[in-house]
Amino acid sequence: MKVVPLTLAEANRLVARWHRHHQPVQGHRFSLGCQDGERGLVGAVIVGRPVARMSDAYATAEVTRLVTDGTKNACSMLYQAAARVAKEMGFARIQTYILASEPGTSLKASGWTREGDAGGGQWHHSAEAQLRLGGGTRRDDQPTERKQRWARRLSPAAAAKEEG
Repeated sequence: MKVVPLTLAEANRLVARWHRHHQPVQGHRFSLGCQDGERGLVGAVIVGRPVARMSDAYATAEVTRLVTDGTKNACSMLYQAAARVAKEMGFARIQTYILASEPGTSLKASGWTREGDAGGGQWHHSAEAQLRLGGGTRRDDQPTERKQRWARRLSPAAAAKEEG
């Protein structure tokens, strides 16, 4: 297997085909694929800006989608590759969120650390905020269970900032 660059459209096609509970994303910083010889693409990772508004968007990259067809070690390979590319791009850390019911095995194998629990539930807005946002409602096609936040420090500066 090898890692290859992907366009957002290519990665989103795999998300639409294989992701169990999320839809394709609107944007990204970069996307990578995992290619297995004659079988072609067996997975993709999409890395974008942090979703949580309190995260430092200039220092932190976030894996917003990761999908595979079930090929052994493809998830770990993609998490590793995403971290390497983010480090080369100058990011201090990379993070992702997974469902509380997921084991995080590939993240552990890739050197990521579980930082704790986060989120869950629905996002609600007042009627006034709904009007400002165009009158529509928030998406309700995504899981509402709690999440686990996992991260990997990519530079010594990230460790100093977190500890300081």
